[in-house]
Amino acid sequence: MTDRTYPDAVADDFPVPPSSFTDREGRTIEIRPYEGTDEEDKALVGMYDSFDPADRAQGIPPSGESRIREWLDAILGDDCYNVIAWCDDEVAGHATLVPDEDAYELAIFVHQTYQRAGIGTYLIRGLLGHGQAAGVEKVWLTVERWNRAAVSLYKKIGFETSNAESFELEMGLRLTGDAE
Repeated sequence: MTDRTYPDAVADDFPVPPSSFTDREGRTIEIRPYEGTDEEDKALVGMYDSFDPADRAQGIPPSGESRIREWLDAILGDDCYNVIAWCDDEVAGHATLVPDEDAYELAIFVHQTYQRAGIGTYLIRGLLGHGQAAGVEKVWLTVERWNRAAVSLYKKIGFETSNAESFELEMGLRLTGDAE
C-alpha cells in the first residue's frame, strides 16, 4: 500500500463523453469512450507509431508497433477506462485510467500535430467524467516538474500535489466517495 494522499474534497462533476468541441485551430474534435473496435485499435497504434520521441516520458508510449500493441493491450483492458480524441477519422489524443492498488493512475497523450490547441483539457475532463460515471473514487498521476503547462492544467482541473520529493510531482484528485 502506498502513502499517497488525496484532497479531502470531492471534485466537481466532469462531463461524461461523448462530447465535441472546436479546438484553437478551428478543428472539430470529438471525445469518445474507447469501445474496443478494430478501427479504434488501428487508429491508436497509428497515432502512437508516429508519436514524437521527444514527447515520451517514463518510457511511454513505447516505440515500435509490436511494443505499442503490447502496451495498449495492457491499458485497454476491461479494468481500465479510456477515452479518445478524434479529429475526423484520426486519433488526436488518448487518455487512460489504469487501476493501481486503491486508486487509478491517469496518463494522457496528445499527438504533436494537435498539441497546444486545448485538446488535452477536454480529453482529461472527458476521461474524469467517464471515471466518475463508473464510480472511480481516486485518481493520481505523475508529471515532470519542469512541465509547467501540464502542472498548471492539472491544478486547474483540481489535482493537488501529494508528493514533490523527486524531479516528478505526484498529484491526486478525489472523484467520488466520502473523504477519508
